[in-house]
Amino acid sequence: MDKKLLLHQEDKTHLVKEIAVIKEPQKLKMMLNKLSWKILVMLSEKEMYPLEVAKKLGVHEQKVYYHIRKLAKAGAITVSREEIKKGATARYYKPVSEAFGIELPLQYRTMQTVSVLSVDERIQKFFKEFLFKDNAFEGKIVVGSPTPHGPFKTSARDGHYAAYLTFFLGQFSRMPDEFAIKLDVDVKAEKEEKNNLLLVGGPGTNLLTQEVNEFLPIRFNMQPSDQGYLFGGLFSKKSSQVFTADAVGLVAKIVNPWDSDKRVIVLAGNKAVGTKACVLALTNFWKKTLKDYDGDSTFARVIQGFDMDGDGKVDSIEILE
Repeated sequence: MDKKLLLHQEDKTHLVKEIAVIKEPQKLKMMLNKLSWKILVMLSEKEMYPLEVAKKLGVHEQKVYYHIRKLAKAGAITVSREEIKKGATARYYKPVSEAFGIELPLQYRTMQTVSVLSVDERIQKFFKEFLFKDNAFEGKIVVGSPTPHGPFKTSARDGHYAAYLTFFLGQFSRMPDEFAIKLDVDVKAEKEEKNNLLLVGGPGTNLLTQEVNEFLPIRFNMQPSDQGYLFGGLFSKKSSQVFTADAVGLVAKIVNPWDSDKRVIVLAGNKAVGTKACVLALTNFWKKTLKDYDGDSTFARVIQGFDMDGDGKVDSIEILE
């Protein structure tokens, strides 16, 4: 069966469930038998084994086994787990999808906007704290101020990369009620650190990245000196490696040091091109970047950007650590 999405809107909230499309009429007939349908509905509420289903329905076990086999043959249910009960193996079943339907061979029409898309479980986990219950973005995207500021007196030239990032976020999150993009100087002035924060830009251009640097699993090497701060690239305690290339950056997720219920995601490069590589790592190449992400609150990857087509612009990435 093909798996697709069933979209539904209630007020301003977009709801979605997976739907399995049945293309063979005989399989649909197997499912629509009165007892088969009862069993399918029961299994959608809770995974069960045939004897348990028979007891709840008050019918003979062999009759339930017959319909279970029909549903399995139709591809409507599958074994979710096995358990030993009184010396015998009990197979628990569950539906293969949250909904079933038929599809006529008509052309699709283009939707102008889609607020909710099917996304990989790793992406859902990575941005879990940033999505409110109605899928509205919950947090602040913080970029460096374009005017000279901070101990380096720098003007941020990587804030515009956040625009590309928001296109990506818009695939699975709804626009928040409040304006979500902030300059680092405004966040500090308005004392909004106790938020879910998505920081774009390295510590040289983003004051918030500078403040969370000491909490990062892989940190930017910032040494005080008579001339202010000396910026020496990324340093990994784990491997003792120092990464100083301009196109190198860090994708990290940590607990917000100002509010343990919130999270901070950092996309920061040694230079602006490194920040761009990090944004690409989490948008175009998220499968590679989050390959080993298991939902832990602390995550860090060193990213290097590459110009594969020779046009002078970063268009690919590699994970260095």
